[in-house]
Amino acid sequence: MNLVRRLEYQVVRPALRWARPAKRVVLGGITIDYKAELDGGGIEFGQDFIPFLKSRNMPVQKRIFEWCCGPAFIGFSLLGHRLCETLCLADINPKAVASCLNTVRANNLGDRVSVYLSNNLKSIPTHEKWDLIVSNPPHFIDRYDGDIRAHDPDWSIHRDFFRTVTPYLQEEGVILLQENNRGSTVASFREMIDESGLEIVFTHHDKQELTAKSEFYFIGIMKKGAHVPDWAR
Repeated sequence: MNLVRRLEYQVVRPALRWARPAKRVVLGGITIDYKAELDGGGIEFGQDFIPFLKSRNMPVQKRIFEWCCGPAFIGFSLLGHRLCETLCLADINPKAVASCLNTVRANNLGDRVSVYLSNNLKSIPTHEKWDLIVSNPPHFIDRYDGDIRAHDPDWSIHRDFFRTVTPYLQEEGVILLQENNRGSTVASFREMIDESGLEIVFTHHDKQELTAKSEFYFIGIMKKGAHVPDWAR
């Protein structure tokens, strides 16, 4: 059955989706053309980042990074809504990276947006420094086998990210992840965060137990001992 599901998510569904015409959405005045196969929810619940950060009166960030960006619905929306000056994007999927580059060219954002093809953070230059990292990463450890948008086996993608992110994070930089209570709780990540020299500074709308349906929550993370900006308290 696992093989059947893997073929479904890696071969059948992608083929069907890529056969469909491209879609278009405008977020914060930025036009994004994309294929449905690349959408991992950033165009829907991922847009919750905008009102959430505005409700906390977050000041404009110098540079934001979207991890596991896909077509970068979250990152481009943050840029379009003037919540950052510049944007950095990265994804392991070459088609997602191509989509981001198309958006950059179509909207004349070449001087404000950098895009990297990278397996987690492995191919990102060491000169990159981020004030805020956002992501709607894969949400499930035991579902959607073979679907890179949703499946993180043994939380290995999360674990590697936490282990390698510190050199890229500004001293008062914040990591803000949007997770799904149907696939995880804050406790799912606490130990790996702690072991990586990071700490949780706030959570929002999280539940103690897994939920039967998708309910999304935010988890804010910083370097241990770092000064927490007012908006992240």
